[in-house]
Amino acid sequence: MAKQKTVAVMDLGTNTFHLLIAQGTAANYTELVHKSLPVKLGEGGINKGTIVPDAFKRGIDAMQQYEQDITNSNVDAVRCVATSALRNAGNGQQFINEVKELTRINIELINGEQEAAYIYQGVKLAGSLGEQPSLIMDIGGGSVEFILCNANEIFWKHSFEIGAARLMDQFHQTDPIPLDSIAELHAYIDEKLQALFEACEKYSVTSIIGSSGAFETFAEIIELDKRHPFDLKNIKNYLFNTNELLMVTDKLIASSHSERKSMEGIVSIRVDMIVVASLLTRFVMEKLAVNTVQLCTNSLKEGILADLLD
Repeated sequence: MAKQKTVAVMDLGTNTFHLLIAQGTAANYTELVHKSLPVKLGEGGINKGTIVPDAFKRGIDAMQQYEQDITNSNVDAVRCVATSALRNAGNGQQFINEVKELTRINIELINGEQEAAYIYQGVKLAGSLGEQPSLIMDIGGGSVEFILCNANEIFWKHSFEIGAARLMDQFHQTDPIPLDSIAELHAYIDEKLQALFEACEKYSVTSIIGSSGAFETFAEIIELDKRHPFDLKNIKNYLFNTNELLMVTDKLIASSHSERKSMEGIVSIRVDMIVVASLLTRFVMEKLAVNTVQLCTNSLKEGILADLLD
C-alpha cells in the first residue's frame, strides 16, 4: 500500500499563528498536529502599518516552534501563508526574511481575494454549503472576508480591512464599550461594507456561515453555559439558536474585561476582540435580515490543506 501523503499548513494571522499537519486525502484526512499560538502580531501597530518589536519576537518564536513540529512529523510538503498584518506592515518583508533565515520556511503573502477563495474551499470541505446562497463571514484580526456562495460556486467575494484588531484599536478604548463608540463603529462598518450590501441585494441570502474564530467562541459560551460538554475538535458544523446568539452577543457587548476573562469558553486571545466581533456580527445579521447563523470550524488552513492533499 502506498504511503499516505503528509502535509503541513501554516496560516499566519494577525492574532494567531495556526499549524495543521495532516495525512491522507482532501476528502479523508487525519490530523496529526493542530496548534494555534496567540502571537498577536498586530498588537500595538496594526493601524500604524508596523509590527512592534515584542510582536515581531513572538512571531519568530512561534515559527521556530512550528519548524520543530514539522521536522518531527517528516512531512512531504509545506505551505505557509500570511494575511492582513504581514501584507500591510512596513517591516513585514523583514519578518519574512528572518523566518526564512532561521527556519528555512518560505512565507507566502496572499491577497484578500485568495484568502476568501481558500476560506470557501475550507467551508465547502466541511459540508456546510447547500444549494441556497449563503454568506460566509470570516472575522480575522486584520481583515474580514465575505463570500457569497453555494455548494457549487462563488457568486461574489471580498476582503475588507476591518478586522477585530483594527476595530478594537479604533473604537474600543474604554471598557465596557460606550454607546457613542458603538454608534461610531456602526457608522464606520456601514460605510465600509457598502459593496457587500449591494452584492447581497442581488442574491436572496438565507444564512450566514461564520468561519471559525469568534463564532467558535459564541458557540462555546452558549453550550458551556448550558453545562453541555463541548469540544470544537469534534465539531465541523453547529447551528445557532438565533435568540441564544443574540443574548450572548448582548452579554459580551455589555461586559467588562474582567467579566469576559472569567467567562467559560473565551480563549485569552479573544477576551477583548470578541466585543467588536459581536458588534460586527449583529450589525451584518440585522442589515441583511438573516436569522439563520451557523458555525463552520473549517477556514483558510483547511482550504489550503485540501489543495495540498489533492
